[in-house]
Parts: sequence; C-alpha cells; structure tokens
Amino acid sequence: MFSLGDLYQQVIIDHNKAPRNFGKLEPCTHDAEGYNPLCGDQLHVYLNINDDEIIESISFEGQGCSISTASASLMTDALKGRSVAEFNRLFAAFHHMATADLSDAPDEEVLGKLAVLSGVKEFPSRIKCATLCWHTLKSAIEHAADPAITE
Repeated sequence: MFSLGDLYQQVIIDHNKAPRNFGKLEPCTHDAEGYNPLCGDQLHVYLNINDDEIIESISFEGQGCSISTASASLMTDALKGRSVAEFNRLFAAFHHMATADLSDAPDEEVLGKLAVLSGVKEFPSRIKCATLCWHTLKSAIEHAADPAITE
C-alpha cells in the first residue's frame, strides 16, 4: 500500500518529467516572471482571463527544481477554467497547506490533487520552490511590474 509520501514522490517525478501546460502562451492577457533566489528557480506564467474573470488558458515556462516544475504543472491543471475568485481561494489554501504545522492535514476537498504537495512542508527550504508559481500567478493577475520573488 502506498503512503502519502510515496504518492508525493511519484507525482513530483511525473509532473517534473512531463509538465502539463508547459510553453509560452501567445497571445495572453496576463503574464509575470518569478524567481526563487534560494535555489535559482525561474518561472514565467502566462494566462488568458476573459471578461467574466475566468482563466480560459494558462501555461508556464522556465527552469527550476523538480518541486517548482511539478507545482507549476499541477497549479495550471487545477486552475484552467476556474475564476479569479477561485484562484484566490486556492492560493490561500495552498499557502496554508505548505506552511502549516506538520500535524495539520491538507484540506483535500478544497485542494484536490494539489494536496499531494503537502509533503513539501517536511522540507522547509523547499516551500518556496512549491509556492513560487502561485506568487508568480498572483503577480500576473495583479499586473505587477516587478517579478515575484520568494524572499
């Protein structure tokens, strides 16, 4: 029987080797750069948001560690077709999950497949790797002028 730790490793490996929604999205209505100076992850997020505030399409490109790439891949899968308001709820839930006490179980009902990344909180130096894409997407939605930085 697989443990959550085994599943965590399998999902990270799968989404790192074959990231979903990888590549530049042209044209796009929103985009932003992100950088994690701790381990050198660099990310660019692209998305198209329609007049009803729905994320119609989303992608990313860049280079980074396996956790950064897998997190961005899972995030883009989870958010395609969702509203900006849903993004904000998922952003808060994901950030809480990644930074919560080790004994706090992730809210799988809200997070869905993203809950598998709860294992990252066992490695504090990797939390920034997992959350970089979320902060970068937030910057894109807000049309922030500066890159998102996890420091």
